[in-house]
Amino acid sequence: MSDHQRETAFLRQCIRYDDTEERHRLEDRITQIQRDERIVRRAIWLVGVLAALAMAGLGYAAVFMMEFPLNLPQLATRLLIKALCVLGAASLVCLFGFLVLGVLFRKELDQRREDCRRLALKVLEARLGQPCDVPQPVITKAPEMLPNGTAGSRSEILNLPNPLETGGSLNRAPEV
Repeated sequence: MSDHQRETAFLRQCIRYDDTEERHRLEDRITQIQRDERIVRRAIWLVGVLAALAMAGLGYAAVFMMEFPLNLPQLATRLLIKALCVLGAASLVCLFGFLVLGVLFRKELDQRREDCRRLALKVLEARLGQPCDVPQPVITKAPEMLPNGTAGSRSEILNLPNPLETGGSLNRAPEV
């Protein structure tokens, strides 16, 4: 079972505590989408196998086809090659279509899962009440150090004279 399936099963279990029409509709819709997604996966597998068989048949025909004058077996072989080409092309087109359909079903299922989260939160709030507001930790900034080695505020640091403007040098220690 994938993480996606486990999370969906957990959300469905959470919303079962609610006995509203919304929950029943949501659960039915999720069941339908999962069923459709399974069908599309099986169709992708089947079309992939058909495309692989068509390619194998074309490869077999390309290796063993003789270039003698046309007779009935060669005519049947050419007809079979054309049928394999059509089968392969049709399988690839269907494969692309089913992949797109699978992506659309996955997006729809993700949307329903978000609805499940919303409904589960509503059920939890109804049964347990609003969550307590936990104050956020206050992060204080460490005081900045002044050139004389004492701590000061940002405004004190910004108001210090620039040693280059006053004729001093950067290497000289500040006067106290």
